[in-house]
Amino acid sequence: MSEFKQLTGKLIEFRDARSWAQFHNAKDLALAISIEAAELNELFLWKNEQEIAHIDQAKIEEELADIFAFALLLAEKYNFDIPEMVLKKIETNSKKYPVEKAKGTAKKYNDL
Repeated sequence: MSEFKQLTGKLIEFRDARSWAQFHNAKDLALAISIEAAELNELFLWKNEQEIAHIDQAKIEEELADIFAFALLLAEKYNFDIPEMVLKKIETNSKKYPVEKAKGTAKKYNDL
């Protein structure tokens, strides 16, 4: 069993013990990811590089954990294979961003 499936199983066990599945529809899971990502962004908001270096890493870790947890639950809802999904996205991006055009630039694929 993959680590992703094990983590997802633990999340489902946690969720189901609290009867929270009723709240975990696709829309609300997607919104939760967005909200948790905004909370992560807030840690960095208005900070310069020196201030960023002093952000409590435990807070960053906590917000990332929330994002990953909701993402795993959303992937499970659609029976997505996470490693396969990510590898497919890397393949898609390798075509959109070939090394010879994209190396060292942050331009979007349609501006390369």
